[in-house]
Amino acid sequence: MTPGRHEASPVVLAGLGTALPELTVFNQDIGERLGVSRDWIVQRTGIRSRIRCGPGTTTADLAVGAGAAALESSGERSVDAVVVATATPDHLMPATAPVVAARLGLAGVAAFDVAAACTGLLYALQVAQGFICTGAARRVLVIAADRLSHVTDPDDPATAPLFGDGAAAFVVRRGQAGEPGVLGPVVLGSDGRHADALVVPHGQFMQMRGREVFQHAVTRLVEASTQAAAAAGWSLKDVERFVPHQANARITAAVAQRLGVDRHRVLESIEHLGNTSGASIALTLAHAVAHGRLRAGQRVLLAAFGAGLTWGATALSWSPLHGVAKRPCAPALMEETR
Repeated sequence: MTPGRHEASPVVLAGLGTALPELTVFNQDIGERLGVSRDWIVQRTGIRSRIRCGPGTTTADLAVGAGAAALESSGERSVDAVVVATATPDHLMPATAPVVAARLGLAGVAAFDVAAACTGLLYALQVAQGFICTGAARRVLVIAADRLSHVTDPDDPATAPLFGDGAAAFVVRRGQAGEPGVLGPVVLGSDGRHADALVVPHGQFMQMRGREVFQHAVTRLVEASTQAAAAAGWSLKDVERFVPHQANARITAAVAQRLGVDRHRVLESIEHLGNTSGASIALTLAHAVAHGRLRAGQRVLLAAFGAGLTWGATALSWSPLHGVAKRPCAPALMEETR
C-alpha cells in the first residue's frame, strides 16, 4: 500500500517513551551454550549484548512502562485510543491493549492490538493516523512491546543470539501543517507467500530461514524506504537520519548501501539491545536522542521488516519533544494479571 501525499489533519509526534527489562545477556553467555565465540556472534549480527525479561515480567508490564513514559514525554496524560503492536501477547484473548490502557488509568478509551511482528509499530502508526485524520481521535498512544526471548530456542544458533525484549511508545496528536514532528504517509506491504520463512508454530519456538529472510528484508526495506521518501516529497539525499528496524547489522549495512545513505546518517542500537522486534525503531530514536544524534527539524526516515512477511516505512521531521522518558517494567498489581 503506497499512499499519495495528503494534506488533511497532519499527525504530529508528541511524545516518546521506553521501557527495558532488567537482565543483560552477553555474547559469552550465549556462545558458551551454542559452542561459538563472542566474535562469531558479533560478525554475524552486530550484537554484543541484549536485554531480556526475567521470570514474571509480561508483555503488558513492558507496554505499561513505555506507555507511561510516552505520556510523560508528551506533557499530557489523556489520549483517545491505545494501540499496542505485539507479536507476543500475554493471552490469546483478551488483547493486551485493554489491560494496558486500564493500568495506565485510561479505562474507557478504544484499545486494541495490532499483529505485524517487527513492522508492528509502523502498522500501528498508520492506524493512529487514520483515527486522527478522520476526526475519531485527537491523541493516540501507540505502543510496541515484545518479549521474543519467550519464544526463542536457546539452542538454535540462527535465532538465540538475535532477540532482546523491550517496549517503546509514541504519543501522536492532531497537528498543523509544517510544524516539526509531522509524520509523512506510511507505506505498508506484505507477502504471505513467504510466511513460513519466519514463524512461531503454536506451542513451539521460533523457526527462521535466515538467508531467505535476509534477502527479503534487504529488498523490501529498500523499496519501502524509497517509496516513503517519495511520498513525503523527499529525495534520499534529503534524509538526514535513517532508522531501520534493528534486525541484524549486516541487513542495515546492505540497505544503507543500496539506498546511498552514508553510514553516519544511520542510527543503530542493536549492538547492546539486540533485535527488539516492533519496539526497535522507537528504542533507537530514544538512544539517538540520549547521545545527541537527533535535533529538531531533521528529516528522519523509518523503515521496518518482519514476519508475515510484512514491511513498512514512513518519514517525519524530528519534533522538539518535552523529553524522552524511561520507565521500569513493574509487575501489575491488578488481580487479573497476577
